[in-house]
Formats: sequence, structure tokens, C-alpha cells
Amino acid sequence: MHRSFRLATLSARMTLLLGQWRPLLLLLLILGGQNIVKGQTSMPKQQVLWQRLGAVITDVDRDLDGVLGVAIEDLTSGQRFLLRGNEVFPQASSIKIAVLAELYRQAQSGKLKLNDLYTVQASDLVPDSSIMGGLTPGITRVTLRDLATMMVAVSDNSATNVLIDRVGMENVNGLMNSLGLANTRLRRKMMDLKAAGEGRENISTPQDMMVLLEGLFRGKVLSKEMTDDFFKMLSTPKSSFIPRDLPEGLKIANKPGELEGVRNDSGVVFLANRPYIICVMTTYLRRERDGEEAIGKISVAAYRMFDRLARATEYGRVISPGNSSR
Repeated sequence: MHRSFRLATLSARMTLLLGQWRPLLLLLLILGGQNIVKGQTSMPKQQVLWQRLGAVITDVDRDLDGVLGVAIEDLTSGQRFLLRGNEVFPQASSIKIAVLAELYRQAQSGKLKLNDLYTVQASDLVPDSSIMGGLTPGITRVTLRDLATMMVAVSDNSATNVLIDRVGMENVNGLMNSLGLANTRLRRKMMDLKAAGEGRENISTPQDMMVLLEGLFRGKVLSKEMTDDFFKMLSTPKSSFIPRDLPEGLKIANKPGELEGVRNDSGVVFLANRPYIICVMTTYLRRERDGEEAIGKISVAAYRMFDRLARATEYGRVISPGNSSR
């Protein structure tokens, strides 16, 4: 009897408590449901496109007789893809992006002017200098901007070495340090085979180069005016791997690099509504041509993904001019 009474009393109290707490429980259930929906929308359909891009890169990596590193960043969303992102690769001429950045930084600070004149010297000339090699030593005068154009457009090594002397190798590395890029180092001039043989290679990682380009793109390194001019210079048309199979007229600010067993290319693709960074590095290549083709395949796959993202709504519908479908 007493036991039945106690059970009845306990049941009544629980009913009363549930009644009192019901509004709060209902609110928690509602909020919980909203969090689930939010969690679902935070894993958008676009993620499938990233997964498929990753699958393409995995296939390229598997088929390449060499070592591949990749860093890609969506400059709209900040999403990134990394493959061996922190592995150090020889940079070849891609290190000239760092030299160009320091040149513009010093121009911004007033330490030099891009229109400062330089008289070409016979002692400047090294191999792979298609423009400087044709100028008249002791007579021809060019500006630092001219030298930068030669360095970017035709990868003129003599022009690059003059700029390295002008801005200072230690200052280039100091800029990299200030940006937290500990694995990016300018350690020799172009065509210094003795330094290369001693292991003083110019190096970076896919992620370092991506971070450098992102910092420049977002105006963290240079003023807006200097940033615009920097990317105008870096987008000077050139023979390279990222743009090879992309649409003509697309602005691409990049710098490739070539050495024995090495092919690289790093840059910003200024795709309307969806700019992105792509850095692809290859080394230990059995055939350099395979490295070039690997960079081209990854570049095309990235472009196709970003082009769809640029032209589509969040639900994936592509809205094109003149599209009247319902």
C-alpha cells in the first residue's frame, strides 16, 4: 500500500517536472534540429567537386614517374587542397616570384625606383639570357622594370642576377621570413652550377608558394597600387604549363621553373568571380615532359571545377546570359 502510494507520488512529481521543463526541452529540440540542418549545409555539394578534383590529382600522382606536390586555394572561400604541401622542392625559375616581390617591396619603401637605370655589363651575362645576351655591354641602359619584364616574360637569367644583386639575396629571404615561409630560400644566383653542386639550391614548398601568392593577392605584402602592378608584371604572357590548355585571354600571373628532372609552375588564375591559386611542383622526373603534362592536367581539372563554381548558384544551376529555361 505504502509502496503503491510512493510510486504514485513520484509519478505525479515527474509529470509536474516534465510539464515545467517542456518548453525548454522543446526549444532544445528545435535548436538541435537547426544545428543538424546547418551541419548539412556546411558540407555543401561543392565538396563533391573538390573530392573529384582530388581524385584526378591522385590519378596523376599515381601515374607520374617522379614526385608530385600540389597546393590549390579557392580565393573566394579559402578552401585548400594539398598534396605533399610541406615537402621541399627545387624551384628553378619559380623562385623569381620571391625576387619580384622583394623588388616591389623596396620600390614601395622608396629604397629604389622601378624606373632606375642600369647599364648592361659584359660580366652580367650567363646562359639562358635571350634578351640581355643581345644587348650592348657598357652602352645599353635599361630600367629595373625592364629587367623585371625580362625575368618574368622570358626568364632571362642575366636580368634576374642583376636584380638579385640590386635587392640583395638576404633581403629576399628576410621577406620570406617575415611571411613565415621558413622553407622558401633564395640561396644562389641563376646558373651558379658550383653553388648548386654544393647543395645551395633555391627551394620552396607548394604550401609556402601558395601562402606567398595569397599574401600578395590579399594586399598583405604591398599597397594596392603596387599589388596591381606586381600582378600585371607577373601576368606578362610567357611559355608555361598552367595556362597551356586554358582559355585564351584568361589572366594568369604565374612563373614556371625548369631544371633537369624538375618542372614547376605557381601562380594566380584571375578567373572572373572565382580567382584561385595553383602551385604544382615535380621532381625526380624520369622524363621532364611527363612533369609538364602532369601540371597541365591538374591545371585543366582545377579550372573546370572553379569555372563551374564561378558560373553556378549555390545549388549548382548555371546561369548563363540569354538562358531562358525555367
